[in-house]
Amino acid sequence: QVQLVESGGGSVQAGGSLTLSCVVSGFPDSRFCLAWFRQASGKEREGVASMTSTGSTTLYTDSVKGRFTISRDNTRNTLYLQMNSLKPEDTAMYYCAADRYYCGIQDTGIQRYMYWGQGTQVTVSS
Repeated sequence: QVQLVESGGGSVQAGGSLTLSCVVSGFPDSRFCLAWFRQASGKEREGVASMTSTGSTTLYTDSVKGRFTISRDNTRNTLYLQMNSLKPEDTAMYYCAADRYYCGIQDTGIQRYMYWGQGTQVTVSS
């Protein structure tokens, strides 16, 4: 049974940093894509960043480029999201997602991710 468990969320002031982690278990190997999504209160879930199994390809939504960095440690089965220069508009519940085949972050691709974590809350105050 595949499980994804996020951690690292919290409350920070604008300009601050947080690092989110997502521990993945249940896959027999590391050949799966991982991604971060977020959902602000009253808004649709949106893709933030994704990474292929080897880390050779990463995608970022425009609003986080240059501020967020996605990475994964396959020896620890862990996905990370380093978030710097946080803004109030980054406030959201952040979710980790995994899929064997799909690595995108488009809105239309959200439903293609097979596995999801429960989320970790990030709150950025001005």
